[in-house]
Amino acid sequence: MLEGKAKVEETDMPVKMQMQAMGIASQSLDLFDVFDCQSIAAHIKKEFDERYGSGWQCVVGSKFGCFFTHSKGTFIFFHLGTLDFLIFKSVTL
Repeated sequence: MLEGKAKVEETDMPVKMQMQAMGIASQSLDLFDVFDCQSIAAHIKKEFDERYGSGWQCVVGSKFGCFFTHSKGTFIFFHLGTLDFLIFKSVTL
């Protein structure tokens, strides 16, 4: 388990939500192979949708670029092990 070893690069999430994001990511790495980024991302998205309502997006991998719009207070980008994690809630129109 890698909990507590994450390095946050950028976030505007409340601290409690950040801790949950990193904890769920760590749990996902225990449940899925580190190369199965799609299953890891799906698990994190499902957990956030259940806890905070639908509309969450999750990207897991390494060396990826992105450009997106997110709801205020719902964005985090961090490293855990060899993977990067991007979690955010999309803007509701």
